[in-house]
Amino acid sequence: MAYDDSNIFARILRGEIPCDKVFEDDHVLAFRDINPQAPVHVLVIPKGPYRSWTEFSATASDGEIAALVRAVGTVAADLGVVEQGYRVLSNIGADGGQEVPHLHLHLFGGRRLGRMIAAD
Repeated sequence: MAYDDSNIFARILRGEIPCDKVFEDDHVLAFRDINPQAPVHVLVIPKGPYRSWTEFSATASDGEIAALVRAVGTVAADLGVVEQGYRVLSNIGADGGQEVPHLHLHLFGGRRLGRMIAAD
């Protein structure tokens, strides 16, 4: 399946849709979620056209992979959630709950977070 460059994150990356940016470098953009699920809820996305973690881990450059991982730690520190703790979540595919077909990591913090998933 080809990357859909009309998805909302691709449009944000092109500057067509504004975002509340908290971090940016050559490979990564991080911005506040418009529907936050915690006091701190940031989306961290690679700038490349990657749909999933599987695709990203198999085809991204070492620099892109390192930048994404480092950005998560930098954003967590910059937003003051390291000491109390935070969660990083990525929904992949339909069963995983992915809504936008561009790899993105959710960084949650600022309060005690509940269970990761509900038991069936």
